[in-house]
Amino acid sequence: MAESTQVHAPKDPVAPEVAPPEPGLTPSEIVDRAHALIPMVRAQQDEAERLGRHTEAVEREFVAAGFYRMLQPRRFGGYEFDVPTFWQAMLAISSGDPGTGWGLTLGSHHALVIGAHFPAAGQREIFGPTGDFRGPHRPVPAGKARPVDGGYMVGGTWDYCSGAPYATHFMGNAMVAGRDPREAGANIAVVIPAGEFTVIDDWGDGRVLGMNASGSNSVRVDEVFVPEQRTSVGNWTRKEFPAEGAELHGNPMYGGRIYAVYHAGLVIPVIGAARAALAELADIITTKDTLIPPRVPRYTHQDFQQPYGYALALTDSAEALVLRAGERYMELGRRWAATGEPFTREEDARLYLTIQQAGQLAVRAVQVIFSAAGSSSAKRGRRLQRYYRDMSMYQGHIAAQYMNTAREVAKLHFGLPDGLF
Repeated sequence: MAESTQVHAPKDPVAPEVAPPEPGLTPSEIVDRAHALIPMVRAQQDEAERLGRHTEAVEREFVAAGFYRMLQPRRFGGYEFDVPTFWQAMLAISSGDPGTGWGLTLGSHHALVIGAHFPAAGQREIFGPTGDFRGPHRPVPAGKARPVDGGYMVGGTWDYCSGAPYATHFMGNAMVAGRDPREAGANIAVVIPAGEFTVIDDWGDGRVLGMNASGSNSVRVDEVFVPEQRTSVGNWTRKEFPAEGAELHGNPMYGGRIYAVYHAGLVIPVIGAARAALAELADIITTKDTLIPPRVPRYTHQDFQQPYGYALALTDSAEALVLRAGERYMELGRRWAATGEPFTREEDARLYLTIQQAGQLAVRAVQVIFSAAGSSSAKRGRRLQRYYRDMSMYQGHIAAQYMNTAREVAKLHFGLPDGLF
């Protein structure tokens, strides 16, 4: 039997070793909590931008709400909700503040990766006796790992580690000394607990154009020992069979594909920026009159009705694309586990490209709103200016370059060697 068909149907849900704080919490309840926090998240925008991270008061609410446990395996203290539920909650928080949403989303969705790709012993250690896990992942192999008895000595500095200020753990990729860089085992992901890494004060307060509140600080590790069970070979996107987490947790959501999931973490805050920008535009056009006589409320004039309606459609479309991609992710994982038909690299890359298109729709929505709002919205301290800057950070991100992805999807479709990570 070919390796790609050596799969097993998911087991019954695994009994938890660590109970979550609220065993009866439902998906709809946690999404409602996210919506209820929008005013608080929006109110701390200025302070969060200055700090380079959302405030400690907001972080306490995020922890208490259970957001960090949404994709975490039930066995180790998580709620194990599905991907669309998680994305709905993150969309709500991001509409309160895109930078805060970026930091929260990227600081929490890596629990899915831990649950998929790390051995049971490693997961037990990482999630710990309380199930408290908050961890960014920097996949660029900026670190070096030296094999030693029982694991590796690891050191390095990784930039753009979104969610780092409140992290209980850091996950970064490192190249293993002495191994051929072309081999899968040369690039490993390592998980390091707080206290063994340093978060560098190099983010926020205008150091970057936008997403200042995202906590995307650099992280430094000075030669620490990482046991083997807290490492994983970084060939996640090239496996031809489900990750071991699918069977370990009895849930095909942990099958291991990550293209689409990872990129959604970048696009959701941009959709949040579009939602927040729509709210600002609505406030402007319902409280101001046109400048040229006959002066009428702006919302009654076609020059403002058209951009608002168009931006609303763009934002609704972006959100619909992302949530449908999440549903498709779940469907493909279930198919892989139940029938052996693989959730292929091409399918995952196509979902990634679809989510990139959602990002472009959200970008366009913010641009349309910013143009329609008037020049006063460009002033420092205005929310629309912040949302425009936040959106611009996404545009320049290497993962947002959709034409590069389009080329790679075509290569995969026609059976050519691809360059996707």
